[in-house]
Amino acid sequence: MIEILNATQLTAARETGAIVGDMLAELRERATAGVNLLEIDAWARELILAAGAESCYVDYAPSFGNGPFGHYICTAVNDAVLHGLPHDYTLRSGDLLTLDLAVIKNGIAADAAVSFLVGPARPAGSPELIRATEDALAAAIDVARPGNRIGDISHAIGSVLTAAGYAVNTEFGGHGIGSTMHGDPHVPNIGRPGRGFRLRPGLLLALEPWVMADTDALVTDPDGWTLRSATGGRTAHSEHTVAITGGAAEILTLPR
Repeated sequence: MIEILNATQLTAARETGAIVGDMLAELRERATAGVNLLEIDAWARELILAAGAESCYVDYAPSFGNGPFGHYICTAVNDAVLHGLPHDYTLRSGDLLTLDLAVIKNGIAADAAVSFLVGPARPAGSPELIRATEDALAAAIDVARPGNRIGDISHAIGSVLTAAGYAVNTEFGGHGIGSTMHGDPHVPNIGRPGRGFRLRPGLLLALEPWVMADTDALVTDPDGWTLRSATGGRTAHSEHTVAITGGAAEILTLPR
């Protein structure tokens, strides 16, 4: 079902989005070399509780996962790209880390992700990989306007990623969001313009370009959750929750 939010729900969405944006900014600042992924998960739990919000992940048990996720944030390192299950790993300078966080407050969810390099090291190709997802996200947000269609967003994302030389996986992409974290419509990261659901004010979308350096094939870790590049190459993932308005989309998950 595709949800169209009313004015009261949009107000709640703005609060939830700001919470997610603020938390990701703080966790990014704290995720330095020597920090363990389990520490980041514990910090996320503390921040969520302090904000009076609830995690969308702890009890999340979709068909593609291995039972309840059991943690408060996704932490994907280097060749991991999606659904990274926090585990006993200590970050090193040069690691490419993605933090993906979703919470719900006052009945409305928000979801965002950021990829960045830990410490001063800058391994070859990593900044370009991250930049491609950020540029694709910006292009998607630019066309997320009433009257356009989901296909226009998918086409904008795919055009940026393929122009940068990356293959695009269509198994996982963006999605509708509102009273639940994952809802309709699905937003593939490549597509044909002019196709799909027509965008309307009040629609919330989590737009999330992600890419792997040299493949579009995924493999799943034994943990049943973490998705990695099949070649072991590096990956990146950028995401914002946006609201379709009467004009330009409103980015809800920016830090305040």
